Order: sequence, then C-alpha cells, then structure tokens
Amino acid sequence: MTNKSPSLASIYEGWDGYQRSLLHAVEPLSSDQLAFRPAPDQRSVAELVRHIACGRLGWFLRMNAPGSAELASQVSEWVQDNDGNRHIVEGSISIQPEDLIRWLEATWGMVEATLTQWTVDDLQKTYRHTFWGKTYAVSRQWTIWRILSHDIHHGGQLSLMLYMQGIDIPELGSLGGHLTEPPGIEEASQ
Repeated sequence: MTNKSPSLASIYEGWDGYQRSLLHAVEPLSSDQLAFRPAPDQRSVAELVRHIACGRLGWFLRMNAPGSAELASQVSEWVQDNDGNRHIVEGSISIQPEDLIRWLEATWGMVEATLTQWTVDDLQKTYRHTFWGKTYAVSRQWTIWRILSHDIHHGGQLSLMLYMQGIDIPELGSLGGHLTEPPGIEEASQ
C-alpha cells in the first residue's frame, strides 16, 4: 500500500480566505475608487488588482498548473522577453469592475485546482526558467510561494490605497486578510 502525500490545499490552508478578503475589498468599489492612484507614476487600484491576477496566471502557466493553459488562451496579448519568456501584456486585460472580479475568481480557480490536485510530493518537481541569461531549475514550491507572497504583498498595497481613500476594509486591515478561524481549544483536543 502506497501512502499518498497530502494535497497542497492542506498545506496552504488560509490562502482561500485571503482570496475572499480580496474579493470583498474589490467588489463594492466604484469606478472612481478603482481609478485612484497614490501618485501619477503608480498603479491605480484597478491596475493593481489586475496585476495580482496576471501574476498568478503568468507564473502558474510556467509550471503547467491545472487550468493555466485554458485560462491563458483567454489573454489576447503577450510579449516575449530577451530570455524567451512570455509575459501577459497587462493592458490587454480590461479593468472594468466586472472583469477584475472575473479575473480574480478565474485565476483563483486555477490556484485552487492546483492546490487540490497536486500533493506535497509534487512540490519538488522543476521546470526550466531563464532570467537575465541564466537558466534555473525552478521548483513548484518556489513558484507557489512566490505567488502567495505576491498576493499578500499587493493585497497590502490594495489595503493601503483603499485606506487612503477612507474606505474601511476590515478583512484586509485589522483582521489581516485571514478569514480562516483556527479551532478553539476544545475542538483542537478532539
């Protein structure tokens, strides 16, 4: 009998709560609130949300994650860098409110499928990635951690940008974006 390692969903538990917090922060925003940018050379709120979704797709596609190729086929414009890597032209993705929500949900569906279908044993599998002329064997673990931290980093920026507009978003603010409540003492001992 072979012991199968646990799915990544158990390892990365809580990321789904952060996704819900992002959606709850973005869904009620008006077009003016989405257009806010803290400085002329900085991304707007809408551009930042789009960047979160594009980051997920770009990196998960590199490791051939479940659903990534199908989702990538919905992107109309890509560029190739000097190392041969394809990148989404973020400006080709609409920043209309309903499109931002759709892309956050669609890219989360891809992440969730990956976390559900892959196991801990899959984390060490690698793919080739060239950056500034040097080729690396990048692990799935590295990539998933990169995108989890990318979500958190830019979610923090989103929180600050909404705070600057006087918008209260407790889930990304005082609750820290973590909706998954740990079990109580009585539940944990059972």
